[in-house]
Amino acid sequence: MKLVPAMFCIAFFCLPNVQAQRRGNSQFIPFSEVGIAGGASFYLGELAPPNQAFQSFSLSPRWNVGGSFTRHLTPSFSARASLTLIRLAGDDYTFNKDEPNGHPAQFQRNLHFRNDLKELALSGIYQFIPEGRRPNQRPAFTPYLTLGVALVAHNPKARTPVNADGSLGDWVALQPLGTEGQGQPGYAKPYSLLTAAIPVGAGMRWQLTESLNLAAELSFRYTFTDYLDDVSGFYPNPGDLPSALSATMSDRRAEPIAARTGDDRTKALSTLYAVSPDVRRGLPGNDFYILAQLSIHYLIPPSVIKCPTFRR
Repeated sequence: MKLVPAMFCIAFFCLPNVQAQRRGNSQFIPFSEVGIAGGASFYLGELAPPNQAFQSFSLSPRWNVGGSFTRHLTPSFSARASLTLIRLAGDDYTFNKDEPNGHPAQFQRNLHFRNDLKELALSGIYQFIPEGRRPNQRPAFTPYLTLGVALVAHNPKARTPVNADGSLGDWVALQPLGTEGQGQPGYAKPYSLLTAAIPVGAGMRWQLTESLNLAAELSFRYTFTDYLDDVSGFYPNPGDLPSALSATMSDRRAEPIAARTGDDRTKALSTLYAVSPDVRRGLPGNDFYILAQLSIHYLIPPSVIKCPTFRR
């Protein structure tokens, strides 16, 4: 079994070196770097509509942190593996509290969530200014583009209603509750807590020292799920749900208090335009998220990753 990872390492790290040796010493020498990153994350979905993206970004930014390994394979192309921890959040009340009649159905719905994602991604990077022959001859600045695939583990949660003493409720996982009837007879299967995503991004990289780079990157994630927020379809029949908690977390339109913040909704509800009681709980269409990151990278000296020398 040890043969497989060894073959992978040879293919990923050493074959580009072999090609460079065969082309002559004047050619590019592949090199690697490790990095740490952090920044802001933004959710777009039912609770933060994409057509109101600027408002969504200003109201519900959260955080992300991660690490990466990058292999520079050619002067312009690199491959990057990254692991990122991401928090996303959305809240109907926060999105509409200053103008409840701007989106009356959303304000009345009164749903919220937070979701801590674990994203494992493999991306290709194309940089517009090529590397020099050696790592210390790289450009002082270069813009770049990224495209890849990612595997994302997630678990949306929400607060239970505010307690009688006014304290905020507990965060509970929503998927096991089947808030849209998932898993019950006549309803869909429970949604998966594992999904794929397509990361697409652009960034800028600066050389800080001979061994350090600084990068700023903005990247968009299209996911293959509509349940990052636990909201997608119709309100189920409360009697079909498996527990009282499921029914409570499914339909929160009658709650006078916004459960996430503890704010009183009574006055705004009394002035709300009439909303059809048959309104959907969610809308079809997958969810998205966006990461804005700053990262710092350490260049691994080529001598650290030793490859065999091939003679002609």
